[in-house]
Amino acid sequence: MNRTRFNLAVAASIAGFVGAVSLSFVSSEARAHGDVTPQAVDVSKLPPLKESTNKNPYAGNAEAIKIGTSAYGQNCARCHGLGAVSGGIAPDLRMLPTDAATDEYFKGKVMSGAIRNGVTYMPSFKDVFKEEAIWAIRSYIVSVHSDE
Repeated sequence: MNRTRFNLAVAASIAGFVGAVSLSFVSSEARAHGDVTPQAVDVSKLPPLKESTNKNPYAGNAEAIKIGTSAYGQNCARCHGLGAVSGGIAPDLRMLPTDAATDEYFKGKVMSGAIRNGVTYMPSFKDVFKEEAIWAIRSYIVSVHSDE
């Protein structure tokens, strides 16, 4: 084999190796939002709910907002974005209305998740979060609400 062919063969082998390595990094990045273990939310500093409700009982509660900020960061930000500013994967939650009807919608969506055409876009958290945790997260989202 002449030197030019040998150099081309080596270059092609290196390019193939680099491409395969690059693909492995890309494929692991693409799975970054795959199976993720939900993180527990400590709601012990919040008044316990006596019964289930569809209206946020912690609206404006500073401790609920603090707990909700942490819970959101650990469980929601990977899809809905840091600070509830969507990076395009899921809706920008800052734009949710802050009314009681949206409280009910929010609770329902967190509890049931979102599945379309057999694809899970958001998992159900009904067996993961106490209702107090859902309302703490809602309190945080309302605290960063934006109309823009």
